[in-house]
Amino acid sequence: MLSVAVVGSGPSGVYTAQALLQQSLVPDVRVHVLDRLPTPYGLVRYGVAPDHEKIKSLQNSLRAVLEDERVTFVGNVGVGGPDGVSPARLAELYHAVVYCVGASADRALAVPGESLPGSYSATRFVSWYSAHPDIGADPFARDALESRSAVVIGVGNVAVDVARILARGADELRTTDVPRAALSALAASRVRDVHIVGRRGPSQARFTTKELRELGALPGARVVVDPAELALDPAYAAPDGLPAVVRRNLEVLRGWSAAGAGSGGPGDVAGAARRIRLRFFLRPVELLERGGRVAGVRFARTAPDGAGGVRDTGRYEDIEARLVLRAVGYRGVELPGLPFDPVRGTVPHTAGRVLRDGVPSPGEYVAGWIKRGPTGVIGSNRSCAKETVASLLEDAAGLTLRPVATDPLAVLREWGLRPVEWAGWLSIERAEAELGRSLGRGPVKIPDWPGLLAAARDENR
Repeated sequence: MLSVAVVGSGPSGVYTAQALLQQSLVPDVRVHVLDRLPTPYGLVRYGVAPDHEKIKSLQNSLRAVLEDERVTFVGNVGVGGPDGVSPARLAELYHAVVYCVGASADRALAVPGESLPGSYSATRFVSWYSAHPDIGADPFARDALESRSAVVIGVGNVAVDVARILARGADELRTTDVPRAALSALAASRVRDVHIVGRRGPSQARFTTKELRELGALPGARVVVDPAELALDPAYAAPDGLPAVVRRNLEVLRGWSAAGAGSGGPGDVAGAARRIRLRFFLRPVELLERGGRVAGVRFARTAPDGAGGVRDTGRYEDIEARLVLRAVGYRGVELPGLPFDPVRGTVPHTAGRVLRDGVPSPGEYVAGWIKRGPTGVIGSNRSCAKETVASLLEDAAGLTLRPVATDPLAVLREWGLRPVEWAGWLSIERAEAELGRSLGRGPVKIPDWPGLLAAARDENR
C-alpha cells in the first residue's frame, strides 16, 4: 500500500488526491488530506465571492473526491507552525507528503502610509466577508465602511470582486452564506463611490470579461470610465493584435465610456445609488493621513513608455477615501521545515519533487501555487497536480520500502492534536444550515474558531 498525505484541502490538494485515485500504476493507495482549518475546500470556501454561486458549486466535485473511501479528511491539523506537525515528523507517518498550501500572503504597495488604519489588503477583506476564522467577525468594518469613498488598488479579478461586494446591496447578499456580522456591516455601509485603480492601461488589466461585465449588471450601481484615460492606451485604438479576452474587455470599457459621455463627465452619474469608477494610468505613491487614519491616496499620473511599461509624467492626483484595499497579488509564505525561495515565493522543485540543496528530497512534493506561484485559474491546478503525482508514482517503488505508521491519525492524537474528520465537517455543515434557518436565510457560515470546533465536536447534531 502507498500511504500519502496531502497538505491542503483546496483545489490543488483535492486534485492531487483525485489524480492519485485515478491512476493505475499503484493499485492500493490511501490518501489523508490534511488541513489547518476544520473545514475543507480552501480557496473555494474562503476566497470565492459569495455571490459567485456557480464557481462555489465546485465544492460538489471536490466533495466527491473527499468522500471516496480511499480518502480521509483530516482537519484542524496544522503543518509547519508552532502548534502543528513539522514536515520531518509528518514524513515519519506517510510514504509521501504533497504540500498544496497555496500562497496566503498579499503583496505590499511599499508606499508611505500603507500601515495606517483604514488601509487593508483585499485578502483580509475577502476573508472577512467569507467568514475565515483567522479574521474573526468584525476586524475593521465599524469604521472602514463609514467612508463614502473607497479605493481598490489593482485591476485583476480580486479587485473586481471586492469592488462588487462594496457596491452590491446587502439585500442581494442575504441569499448567500455571508456571515451575520459582515452582512450587517455591509447593510450599514456608507460607501457610495468605489474607485478601481491601475497603474497601467486597460489593455494590461488582468480581469476576465465575465467579472468585468458583472460590475455593469449590479442593481443601483453605475460604472464610470473616463474616455481620456482609455485613449492614453495605444492598444485601445488598435486592438486587433490583442488576445481575445483583452479585446472583449476593451469593448466593455468602450461601451461604458460611451454611455457616460453625456453625463457631465466621470464625476456626474445621476440616479445611481453607488458608482464604480474604473481608473487607469495612476500609480500609488502615498496614502494620505488625517486624524490618525487614511484620508486618501496620492497617485502619480503615468503614461505608456513605448516598451510595454509606464513612465511617470510628473503630475499627481489625490483621491479621497477612508477605506483603501490593495489587490496587487499574492505570494507564498515559507513553511517552517521546507526549503523556500523568497524571491519567487515558492518551494524549489523539479516537476513537483521538493529540492533540498538542489537535490530531490525523497517523499516530499509540492503542487499548486506554492509550486508554481499565484498564477492561473482554479482549473490550472488540475494539470499541475497531475504532473506532481506522475513524479510521485515514478518514485513509488522506492518510497514504499520504508515502514510508516499503520494509523497516522492515532499518532497525531498521541502528539496532542485533535483532528476533525469528515463527520465533524458534516456536523459543521448542519450547524451552518441551522444558523441560516434561524435567520430566515440559507446556510450561513460560522466565522470563528470556537464556533467551528464546537460544531465539529457535536456530531450528534
